[in-house]
Amino acid sequence: MEKVDENKERAENKENEENKESKQNRETSERNRIVIPIGPQHPSLKEPSSFIITLEGEKVVDAVIGVGYVHRGIEKACESRTYIQNLYLIERVCGICSHTHSTAFCQGIEELAGITIPRRAAYIRVIVAELERLHSHLLWLGVAAHEIGFDTLFMYSWRDREKVLDVLAEICGNRVNYGINTIGGVRRDIDSEMMQDTLKMADYLEGQLKYYLDLVMTDKVLSARLVGIGKLSREDALKFGVVGPVARAAGIMDDIRIIEPYAAYDEIPVNPVTDTHADVFGRTVVRIKEMLESLEIIRYSVKNIPDGDIAVKAPRRIPAGEVISRTEAPRGENIHYIRSNGTDMPDRVRIRAPSQANWQGMRHMLQGQYLADIPITIAAIDPCYSCTDRAIVVNSESGTEIMDWQGLRQYSIEWYKKRGIDVSLVKMPERKFYA
Repeated sequence: MEKVDENKERAENKENEENKESKQNRETSERNRIVIPIGPQHPSLKEPSSFIITLEGEKVVDAVIGVGYVHRGIEKACESRTYIQNLYLIERVCGICSHTHSTAFCQGIEELAGITIPRRAAYIRVIVAELERLHSHLLWLGVAAHEIGFDTLFMYSWRDREKVLDVLAEICGNRVNYGINTIGGVRRDIDSEMMQDTLKMADYLEGQLKYYLDLVMTDKVLSARLVGIGKLSREDALKFGVVGPVARAAGIMDDIRIIEPYAAYDEIPVNPVTDTHADVFGRTVVRIKEMLESLEIIRYSVKNIPDGDIAVKAPRRIPAGEVISRTEAPRGENIHYIRSNGTDMPDRVRIRAPSQANWQGMRHMLQGQYLADIPITIAAIDPCYSCTDRAIVVNSESGTEIMDWQGLRQYSIEWYKKRGIDVSLVKMPERKFYA
């Protein structure tokens, strides 16, 4: 009996020592941890966002992602404007994805109104969409190169991006917000000279993109900087619901152009592009290969574009109903929900941009990375903060409170007053409504 008690006492002592050692290790670990706030205003951030990074030495052990600093209330603004007015507003959800947003919006309204756009208009939408994809991916390639200090690639890719913007300006009249879509088709036609210029650009860009792909695949320094960074396995990609190149780099083929064709994609061959690296390297490879595929789509569309009208007449009042419209933005699946009430103004517009989906896996991608890998890991999802931001409703003990514009402003004034800043003297501009 005494021996049993002695063994029990020895086991308890051992357990206490292990617990004490574990506690000491945790305390040492916590002492070695530092918290670095990045943003919301920071020289390396092009848009305001907040990242609270917890480091243990050089490694990231936790990250808190904060967005919501550039909420513009576009969805709410849509409810007080006509469908035509909203078309111009929707184009400005994102400067890089303006065409895909207006396409999704127009498609939804056209379905509610029972309109079928002319085939030539559908082909023009595809051509502009693929030019936009080239524009977006080349911009991303330059930004990603800059984040890792490869400024030569940054300069080269942005030089090539100018070729794409020149063609977009020739076809649409604008370099960024293209204004090509209208409800019932497109606003501008493509003539033979524009088609030839588009094909010349495609021939030039193909050689450049093949060079970039070869560079990424063979340059040991570049691959060492990208391989294994921002890992997100296939299982985790499905878990967090990521879309676009982030998902396709993990072997998930989710391209809306293929699985749910729209515009003229059901008549145009689109080859799927995927990779299995499931990291920043894979996302880079996917985007470059997607650009090469975009060139083939543009060539096919230009050579096979049918003759005919570019638009049909659409009613001013849209029949009551609701619809979900999906397009494949450069960053991934883009969803527009539209609910009509039979008037010339929508009852509700809801936008789920791809960046909103891709943010969900960011904390997981950052954990375990080195501090120096944070910029390229964030950049690898090609984030758009303006696409992401929404108003937040806080549930409190008194219930749910939704602030109007004046209430939000007053809350902001009180918030800053507590911090020694009085903004109550700032005069509010007079609100003007235009028919």
